[in-house]
Amino acid sequence: MSEQNKAIVRRVFLELINEGNLDVADEVFAPAYVFRDPLLSETVRGPEGFKRLIAGYLKAAPDARITIHAQIAEGDTVMTRWTAHGTHTGDLMGYPATGKRYELPGVLVSRLDAGKIVEDWEFRDDLGMLQQVGAIPRPGRPGK
Repeated sequence: MSEQNKAIVRRVFLELINEGNLDVADEVFAPAYVFRDPLLSETVRGPEGFKRLIAGYLKAAPDARITIHAQIAEGDTVMTRWTAHGTHTGDLMGYPATGKRYELPGVLVSRLDAGKIVEDWEFRDDLGMLQQVGAIPRPGRPGK
């Protein structure tokens, strides 16, 4: 079951995000799916909520691609370590396009039930990404 669960989660990254096939959300997420992200002011719910979220990211960086580095599965839980690369060409989190490239590492922890993803918790280096695209200044070095 662990390998099947990892394959389901991989579809989110490779088909839904990298290929932009938003319909994959209807196949992999349970109707009561919940996406938890400390940066978001509201919890994303259901396949439709996730589609809206990803559509916004893809609008901000249409060339975004994710590389999966590792997956670990135990029981009904899959942990995926990944890195996204893209170019900030549209509004992202309220910051206007800068045209700069970014590299964004992250970890997704997914819980599955009956072959569907029911919960995700995502943790990313959003501050580092926003600094790379110039939306937030990097801290200065004292004495330099």
